[in-house]
Amino acid sequence: MNKNNYVAIMAGGIGSRFWPMSRTNFPKQFLDILNTGRTLIQGTFDRFAMFIPKENIYVVTSEQYKDIVAKQLPELPKENILCEPSRKNTAPCIAYVSYKLQQLNPDANLICAPADHIILEKEAFQKICTDALHFTAHIKALVTLGINPTHPNTGYGYIQYEQHAVSDNVYKVKAFTEKPDKELAETFIASGDFLWNAGIFVWQVKNIITAFEKFLPEIHEVFDAEKIHFSTDAEKASIEKIYPQCVNISIDYGIMEKADNVYIIPSSFGWSDLGTWASAYENLEKDYLENAVAGDNVMVIDATKNMVHADNKKLVLLQGLDDFIVVDTKDVLLICKKDREQEIKEYVAEVKRNKGDKYL
Repeated sequence: MNKNNYVAIMAGGIGSRFWPMSRTNFPKQFLDILNTGRTLIQGTFDRFAMFIPKENIYVVTSEQYKDIVAKQLPELPKENILCEPSRKNTAPCIAYVSYKLQQLNPDANLICAPADHIILEKEAFQKICTDALHFTAHIKALVTLGINPTHPNTGYGYIQYEQHAVSDNVYKVKAFTEKPDKELAETFIASGDFLWNAGIFVWQVKNIITAFEKFLPEIHEVFDAEKIHFSTDAEKASIEKIYPQCVNISIDYGIMEKADNVYIIPSSFGWSDLGTWASAYENLEKDYLENAVAGDNVMVIDATKNMVHADNKKLVLLQGLDDFIVVDTKDVLLICKKDREQEIKEYVAEVKRNKGDKYL
């Protein structure tokens, strides 16, 4: 294992589209949504620990999830749990780990990845990450992994890339496109030069810091001024001073869409960002009526194509429903049409207005 290779697992989100399982105090990255026996963050850690030294794996999360991370990942050194005082999207999150690593190892080569993705083909994933790390170790490049699209999904961002490779399976990026409508997504797929944006990035720390300096100078200035305190007793106080001064912005929008040294590796490794109950449905085994059931005590009669999640201790009997999401927790029961699941975020806001934070 190369001691210059590092991973930052981004685990600060609240996963509101997975409500009512995902709650503010215990969001989806800490849940075993697919009943695999491992939570999403544990699965992510396991994948990277196959080829990155455990002491080089960092988790960036919210202060309120520090203890959950420590409990779920006992192999992770405690000092590798970096706590953000507030949620400011992915750019400040990546800046934090990057400026810290710059102090620890100026030659650090870093993978940044979300905690809540599903990746079924671990060996293929490891090979692509290793190839990316090898490329970024020698080239001043910002690399993103692009997923070969299987259908015109409107929930993902798309990346267009040039057709001639600059290195083995590495291509220059032409353009980023936010979530398109169905017609545009179909056009992208037909053209053959678009990939899904997986939100997994690889680069040398010094090169991403150069990009912060150029494209997000106000974030660079506050981190650069305080970085001498990182990995000392003053780190927490420094971060609490930095974050209120940071703009809330994604790394895609802040840097990747603007930089001219962005490259992509077309990838296939059984990826899903597990962003919604529909994506959980896609990733679970189905019965002969195409119901996906997570829960040992669910009975389905005359019902098809449902996504059902229930506690193993509770008997849930479902009759006559087609294409529904049914999620039963100890204090909330959600029954929602599958094609309306994009509105779950709105339902959560409605619950907050009517019932306060009790069920969130």
